[in-house]
Amino acid sequence: MEVDKLKYDEKGLIPAIIQEESTGQVLMMAYMNKESLQKTLEEGKTCFWSRSRQKFWVKGESSGNYQRVKEIFYDCDADTLLVRVDQKGPACHTGEKTCFFNPLTLNK
Repeated sequence: MEVDKLKYDEKGLIPAIIQEESTGQVLMMAYMNKESLQKTLEEGKTCFWSRSRQKFWVKGESSGNYQRVKEIFYDCDADTLLVRVDQKGPACHTGEKTCFFNPLTLNK
């Protein structure tokens, strides 16, 4: 499938779930637009669109904790990406390995 045939939201964005290839651990979720996805495909490093700053950002650009892309999949509806990476250093800006480290308690 071509990048422009994916289903982007009304702002031109598509969610991207980032998963560590070697462990299967979900590291983070961010948004891409066509241009950042194209840059990711061309350079082999994850590039996202920052909704708050309204600009591109390459993961690891300031921290050195780059994500080398191994594979990219899109889901059955073509509206979400799964990006499998080789993560160097922590994925979260807090210094945690993954952004998903805060548990919610189930009300059973």
